[in-house]
Amino acid sequence: MDALYSLFIEPFQGNSYLLRAVVAGCLVAISSGVVGCLIILRRMAFLGDAISHSMLAGVTGGYLLMKVVYGHEAHFAGMILGALLAGFTTVLMVSFVSRVSRVKEDTAIGIMYTGIFALGGALASMFSHYIHLDLFHFVMGDVLAVDAERLWMMAGVTAVVLFVTILWFRQLLLTSFDPIMAASIGLPVLLIHMLMTTCTSLVVVSAVQIVGVILVVGLLITPAATAYLLTNRLSHMMALSALFGVSSVICGVYLSVWLNVATSPPIVLFSTFQFMVVLVFSPNFGLLSTWIRKRAAIPQTLAEDILGCMRRSEGLETSLATIIANVPTDGQSLRRTLDRMVTRGLIEPKDNDAYQLTESGELEARRLMRAHRIWEAYLARLGMPEEEIHDRAHLLEHVNDEAAVDYLDDRLGHPITDPHGQEIPEDFVHLVPGKEVHASLLREGHVAEVTLVVPEGSFDLEIGDRLTTGPRTDNEQTWTFQVNDSTMYLHLNHHQADSITVRLVDTPEAHN
Repeated sequence: MDALYSLFIEPFQGNSYLLRAVVAGCLVAISSGVVGCLIILRRMAFLGDAISHSMLAGVTGGYLLMKVVYGHEAHFAGMILGALLAGFTTVLMVSFVSRVSRVKEDTAIGIMYTGIFALGGALASMFSHYIHLDLFHFVMGDVLAVDAERLWMMAGVTAVVLFVTILWFRQLLLTSFDPIMAASIGLPVLLIHMLMTTCTSLVVVSAVQIVGVILVVGLLITPAATAYLLTNRLSHMMALSALFGVSSVICGVYLSVWLNVATSPPIVLFSTFQFMVVLVFSPNFGLLSTWIRKRAAIPQTLAEDILGCMRRSEGLETSLATIIANVPTDGQSLRRTLDRMVTRGLIEPKDNDAYQLTESGELEARRLMRAHRIWEAYLARLGMPEEEIHDRAHLLEHVNDEAAVDYLDDRLGHPITDPHGQEIPEDFVHLVPGKEVHASLLREGHVAEVTLVVPEGSFDLEIGDRLTTGPRTDNEQTWTFQVNDSTMYLHLNHHQADSITVRLVDTPEAHN
């Protein structure tokens, strides 16, 4: 008990500066964590480093102005205003150069911040007889030297950042993820961007007091990156980032006391330690969980080759010998994949070392066959030699992107057969009774009710009319529909069929 007391309580007894340092550090950590999340989402991590380095010119200029013009030595407010002005100038110059030239933003940041930082160094050297700055503390920070004036400044910055974030959270969220959409709905994207960079400048100016110019990016980015590995929601990410920042400050201060070292490095070191721990153990995005998922996952290409082989058995049992003969792989991988497919419910084992597709396995095999034959139709449309189509489609069918397959199916006009004359399975994901689809997806025998016609009244159709799909004609380019079981028939092309939305009522499979 005495050991715990001496470790955690005794350092703060009679050391008000240490308690003030922890409070100041926590305030900066909260504001840094919130702004850092926006910086990460906008991929602007380098901007914080640029602003912190450009502060040297601002601090030097503010010091000189107050010393030469007003006769004040090391006037805090003048140096802070100078630092903010230098930060704003850096941001404006970066935006200007990246917008009016072919130079990208990351390159413009590298050019501008080094130039302004060099200007600050030149001023400090030229007027060294006027300026008495502790450059070591400016570079490395000194949280223990925080006085009441600086503490109030940090509290004010934190309050402003939290106020701006809460008030304009939705706008900041939308412009961070999709600035084009934000602009299309009328949001002032540039103004919001400048507001965010202003908050970044305020945070950097206050954070430099804690960890210095060199390590400020660590306090700004690392807690936010740690939170990014744990959640997909921005609000949760900001809260976790602030929590990681506060824990870094508290633990970093304790480490500096126990190890008798400068305070700033332990703060950033502990923040980095937190990141590495989360990187390994994050339940969703950590290295360990990813390794476990990959080890437990079924190899996609091998599993789909097995499904394709078993699909050709047309619902009958498939012997292990047949699978081995048709699926090129080693025996150990094959056996492990078969076991995992049984666990996943895609296949079920039978007697005599045979397997059979389950209902879900049959659906997955049909999906795979549909993708394969649509890719074959697409490659044939591109003019690929017939002898190469099958092998190339076999590779492309493993691209697990249903949206891409649906897009190709639509562009090809929803073909019924592939170049070899084999039937392409229907889109069983969308063709479900009760679901609304375009009429162009219907196959022969499908029955559906009209729910929308664009423009209204086209083809003499009304909402609720019943369409029975007939066979395709004209090389599958014309859809035939019988209206309300009458003698009225519609013969539509692909575009016209797409203009009719229907709710599927019945499918041929329902009667099998």
